Amino acid sequence: MTIKSFFLLLFLILLIFILACNGAIVSDQSTGSLPNAILQPSNPNVILATTTSTQDSGLLDVLIPEFEKQTGYKVKPIAVGSGQAMAMGERGEADVLLVHAPDSEVKFMDAGYGAERYLVMHNDFIIIGPNSDPAKIKGEKSVVNAFKKIADSKSIFVSRSDNSGTHELENKIWLKSGVIPKGQQWYLETGQGMSATINVAAEKNGYTITDRATYLTNRRNLPKMDILIEGDGILLNIYHVITVNPQRFDQLNVEGGKAFADFMVSEKAQEIISKFGLDTYGQALFVPDAGKKLSDLGL
Repeated sequence: MTIKSFFLLLFLILLIFILACNGAIVSDQSTGSLPNAILQPSNPNVILATTTSTQDSGLLDVLIPEFEKQTGYKVKPIAVGSGQAMAMGERGEADVLLVHAPDSEVKFMDAGYGAERYLVMHNDFIIIGPNSDPAKIKGEKSVVNAFKKIADSKSIFVSRSDNSGTHELENKIWLKSGVIPKGQQWYLETGQGMSATINVAAEKNGYTITDRATYLTNRRNLPKMDILIEGDGILLNIYHVITVNPQRFDQLNVEGGKAFADFMVSEKAQEIISKFGLDTYGQALFVPDAGKKLSDLGL
């Protein structure tokens, strides 16, 4: 064999090896960096179960194309309440979750359904209602006291009642207030997502709890609805990305789910999150938190 033939053979072997790689991504969680990915992963389809707020706000419309461009994966987002997203994870119907129900997330992880859980971002919840404010809650520092006033005045309150992260927090506030709203004539349950619930509250001249991002994206259609309560510490809205445990299910796209989780805490994704909404609303809709601890958020 000539030297020229030897090097040609060596080149062909190297080329075959590169093409055989599946393009899985391994990132450095300590720095949040995302290395260049090899395109054409062996299983390109990733199922993401996520909260409606990330979809309704438009954030996923920016993040997912960037992830797909960098990695070659194709993401199918399924926007439901956080409780439903975790139920999908418990059935092995999603590869990765993006949710905002911390108490339920801890139970999900403790039960062995999740493999890895990373802090991604936060914003906050607010209480919105008619600018006529029949329950006179505007200016209350405590959201618990505000809920008591809504109940005492029998003002309309509209609940998602869908086992979402928003609904989970709402229930926690009612519990602290000592009020049992379910079954009361003034308490309406939609069983729908955040945007739909906000619209019902506007139609019924009622109050509701919402994440700030979804309210801001719908604000132009809500001329008679104002932010009445904000800033209470209990209203912090924290998002985590969770990979579903591959030891539970054989059909998961493990590499794809991990690649998406790694992307969400990468420098690129965190930069996108930090700027999302600035041009349209004059403020970012989310605060990036990769690499932080919950104690850094005051919890």
